[in-house]
Amino acid sequence: MAQLTTPATGRTQSAPLRRKARWRSGDALFRGAATGAGWLVIAILVATALFLLGESWPSLRHYGPFGFLTSQRWAPSEATADSAHPNPYGIVQFVYGSAITSLIGMIIAVPVSVAVALYITDVAPTWLRRPLSYLVDLLAAIPSVVYGFWGIFALVPALKPVGDFLSSSLGGVPGIGAVFKGPFFGVSYFTAGVILAIMILPIITAICREVFSVAPVAEKEAALALGATRWEMLRMAVLPRSRSGIMGASILGLGRALGETIAVTMVIGNNVLKISPSIFGQGATMPSVIANEFTEANQPFHLQSLFVVAGWLLILALIVNVAGKLVVARVRKDIA
Repeated sequence: MAQLTTPATGRTQSAPLRRKARWRSGDALFRGAATGAGWLVIAILVATALFLLGESWPSLRHYGPFGFLTSQRWAPSEATADSAHPNPYGIVQFVYGSAITSLIGMIIAVPVSVAVALYITDVAPTWLRRPLSYLVDLLAAIPSVVYGFWGIFALVPALKPVGDFLSSSLGGVPGIGAVFKGPFFGVSYFTAGVILAIMILPIITAICREVFSVAPVAEKEAALALGATRWEMLRMAVLPRSRSGIMGASILGLGRALGETIAVTMVIGNNVLKISPSIFGQGATMPSVIANEFTEANQPFHLQSLFVVAGWLLILALIVNVAGKLVVARVRKDIA
């Protein structure tokens, strides 16, 4: 066995021991790098939260932390330094806009994404699966401003007949009529929701595709051997074991939808004055009002109030992600 002499002690050290020591040093280096990366993510999140808190503090101190969530009136021109004056920076309509557009997007995107993922993994011919996966993933590479531009000039005219049909057929139905009340002018919550559905579809599809691909092959073959149709096989052997993965993919898609800015800003109408109960009404979201007004925020507490909007958006995103983790853990526990 090869021997190495340690200069300091004159002792010999075998080559395997030297390699083992080198592996230990490499392992320690990797452990330190991985730990540092994890703490770096936490540090970035904490630094972002502290920055938003610091920039919004003058407005929070003047109007109170929850004063923004008790009004839907956004009127920066009415802002004064007088603390007795009502808060003109109500953000309820922006929270509503973010919620309703994300909900529309999720209602459309989740079933379509699950269906596309099932088709790619278990139905499509083998030669078609890889090209189709690439095409779906390509949707995620399209810039959001391109989606917005396409939405204005292509999607809005295409949705006009759909909006008119839904408004005329469901707008007068008691109970749900207010949700579909027209007229449909094109830019609206509905259009923004459709844009979001297209943008989050590749994210949900990619994760669901990976989840479906690891479903036990023996169980799928057993279901087919017992005479199950392909749909029955998917329903009995694939979907039950994939519920937690589908839920996790949906939560990631929801987080993406809540934070989307440019595409939504271009097709939602940017009405900051009131909440419209109809999905065909015009409104604004939390990211869209920030993008629209931060360059011209020259009224008292205007810019600071936009930082408040950003802070509440961060809180909303964290709540959604934490709730999603809890739901996924509960579903996984029920499956086990």
